[in-house]
Amino acid sequence: MCPKYTEKELRQKLTPMQYHVTQEAGTEKPFTGEYDDFYEEGIYVDVVSGEPLFSSQDKYDAGCGWPAFSQTIEQRVLREVRDQSFGMERIEVRSKEADSHLGHVFTDGPKELGGLRYCINSAALHFIPKDQLAHSKYEKYLSLFI
Repeated sequence: MCPKYTEKELRQKLTPMQYHVTQEAGTEKPFTGEYDDFYEEGIYVDVVSGEPLFSSQDKYDAGCGWPAFSQTIEQRVLREVRDQSFGMERIEVRSKEADSHLGHVFTDGPKELGGLRYCINSAALHFIPKDQLAHSKYEKYLSLFI
């Protein structure tokens, strides 16, 4: 649970799917998320806290059914946790500030992009279009697109 919000506040702020994914480590069904087949320029932030996570510059189509990114927007914006659920060995990624479950990171990404695949639930993200970065708290990220 995000330390800034009570459970009641989070349930009011988030959709049931956003709550399930970020607070209960759930997942959306593959190919159903808003940002899976979405390629506008901008940044993706944590739906709970608004902390910047990924840039559209690093998004690619991995064919896995969830948005995939080759790297985070900045070093150390995520917390990695060992995940042995469902009889699998994976690395869960969580946002640092809100501790939101985002998805998982795998080492099967494109080698030319560093080899990582951050497989992230759309429900954990909010997209900020490039043209809205100026004059906002995300203004410094505008330089990624120039």
